[in-house]
Amino acid sequence: MFNRSISFKAPHNLLLILNLFSLSLVMLFNKSFDRLSIGVVLGLTLTIYLSNIILLKISSGDNYILLIVSMMMSLGIIMIYRINPELGFKQVIWYMLGIFVFYATYFIVKKIPYWNKAMYLYIGLSLVLFLSTLIFGSNINGATNWIKIKGYSFQPVEIIKILFVFFLAAYFTNRDKFENKYILSAIVYAHIGFLFIQRDLGSAMLFYLVFIIIFYVYENDRKFILLNMLGASLMGVMGYFLFGHVRVRVETWIDPWSSISGKGYQITQSLFAISEGGFLGTGLGKGYPTFIPEVQTDFIFSAIIEEMGILTGIAVIMLFLILIYRGIKISLEQRDGFFRIVSLGITSMLGFQAFIILGGVTKLIPLTGITLPFLSYGGSSLIMSFASLGILQVASEYIHFDADEEETIDEQRAKKNN
Repeated sequence: MFNRSISFKAPHNLLLILNLFSLSLVMLFNKSFDRLSIGVVLGLTLTIYLSNIILLKISSGDNYILLIVSMMMSLGIIMIYRINPELGFKQVIWYMLGIFVFYATYFIVKKIPYWNKAMYLYIGLSLVLFLSTLIFGSNINGATNWIKIKGYSFQPVEIIKILFVFFLAAYFTNRDKFENKYILSAIVYAHIGFLFIQRDLGSAMLFYLVFIIIFYVYENDRKFILLNMLGASLMGVMGYFLFGHVRVRVETWIDPWSSISGKGYQITQSLFAISEGGFLGTGLGKGYPTFIPEVQTDFIFSAIIEEMGILTGIAVIMLFLILIYRGIKISLEQRDGFFRIVSLGITSMLGFQAFIILGGVTKLIPLTGITLPFLSYGGSSLIMSFASLGILQVASEYIHFDADEEETIDEQRAKKNN
């Protein structure tokens, strides 16, 4: 599907140089020349370089998506390591684990058939994870979406994201057997309802946006789509009146300056950091990103702009746009109905997640508690993002076009319209 050439190796070399120079600057700033720091620099650069080279050898699909993500990871780790070397080292470990998960997911999804037959399994697993979160979950920043086990914590919703996309893809692939848009909507809103109960409204909005995109593409009843959009608007209004932390975020979005030392402190510090960076930034180690609470997770974009400049911030946005473009291209060229929807869903998930957090830290929209994919510090979010990327890699090369197999979704829709 995608052409490969020897010249494609040039970006890997540029990325290798970028990591070596940038991480060396961070080491100079932190005055850390111990074996651990040197191991972080060499381990990260070699992992990024080799992972992309290996992908060129084993995959006939789109080899640009991992390269794009590698660039994002480089910027994220450089910034996190500058803010806190210990967290930077942990992020490198998470990245290496994420690369392993990427390849493991790639081979598992590629080798195991009949993913479109397991719709009920996806619903069941999601229900189990939701119930586990409600029973064993811990409340962090107003949302009960973490499970802690022996000092380690993870967010089950990160796994549910992939199950949710697989469920939608399985439903629309097999809609000729059990098409019922009302039952579909009930299951989708049950997912969103669980997230409301957990007070994880950022994820609830993300799930809804992914659903409405896929629903808009594959549902013929436009009135029903508008009805869903109206229902979602009413749920948003209800969330504002039911949850105090939602009202706080809306109020700080409208006017953070009136409480600059209180609830508006985080967003105002983010805006100060962005304005301080200018076009080229203050330079690595010369800014004050630690003035922003939770800067390594929710506000990593603001920290990058402060020390690397608005131009680097624009580059981050462009990387996301290119990743979304590649994902949509994969979806359009994929001839297997299931993987076409999966690639659209995963691309929408990553794109909307980036938009929600980028819009939040720049005060374009109210801030929500989700991370910036591939740049923010975190374990479960990063690993599941790499799992999603591995699935997208399979979709970029897996073209299913057997006349003896089931009809494609487009054929089903054309037959229904006729």
